[in-house]
Amino acid sequence: MKLLEQLPLFRLPPAVPDAKSRHVLIGARAVSYELRQGKGRRLALTIDERGLRIGAPPRLTLAEIEAFVRSHGDWVLAKLDEYAARNTQRFLRICDGARLPLLGGEAAVRVVGGANRVLWRGDELVLAARPDADLDALARRGLQRRALEHFAIRLGHYAALMDRPAPPLGLSSARGRWGSCSTQTGIRINWRLVHLPPHLGDYVVAHEMAHLVEMNHSARFWRVVGGLFPDWRAARAELKRRAAEIPIL
Repeated sequence: MKLLEQLPLFRLPPAVPDAKSRHVLIGARAVSYELRQGKGRRLALTIDERGLRIGAPPRLTLAEIEAFVRSHGDWVLAKLDEYAARNTQRFLRICDGARLPLLGGEAAVRVVGGANRVLWRGDELVLAARPDADLDALARRGLQRRALEHFAIRLGHYAALMDRPAPPLGLSSARGRWGSCSTQTGIRINWRLVHLPPHLGDYVVAHEMAHLVEMNHSARFWRVVGGLFPDWRAARAELKRRAAEIPIL
């Protein structure tokens, strides 16, 4: 039996369709959970922004499953409370005066009347919006524009280090990947990296550029990464840790 804690990057996909919703009493607190019994050999508890989910082998009874949950009750309650607090901080409401993390600093949001256009004035994101505008969508558009400009510069920097032309650059909104590389179509970088300090985005760009040399994760690949970004181990660990700080718009 094992416990799993996931650190999702962004909005999570909906629950598995065949999962059964139930609740279990942990002390005086009723905790909802989703149960899926399949072919797995071990009982696993997963806590993320969707709540508690349990995967269990078919041979276990409901009483055995819930006894296991209660035996780890302190851990379950602590993690659920942690994610509840994290959700409150991550789900941002875009409005005049809101502040967004931007490349190690902050961007102030200014909402004015207009025809649903976005523009940057330094680190101020101006949303010229109609009365019925989707401000979240406008903010995403502005952040993606800033991300594309920033990562194009960084891609050019690492391409020069490799003495090769910069490949085509696109943005990604993938939930579980920071970047991707194709020798045919170029490099895609997750635009949400614009919320994190620049050196973390640099690590991702260097990582994807290294794939142009080694389309794998072999020792040779990591040597190429190290030549471009020597502190890649620390950056990779920091990126994993700080993923949960990225706001959800």
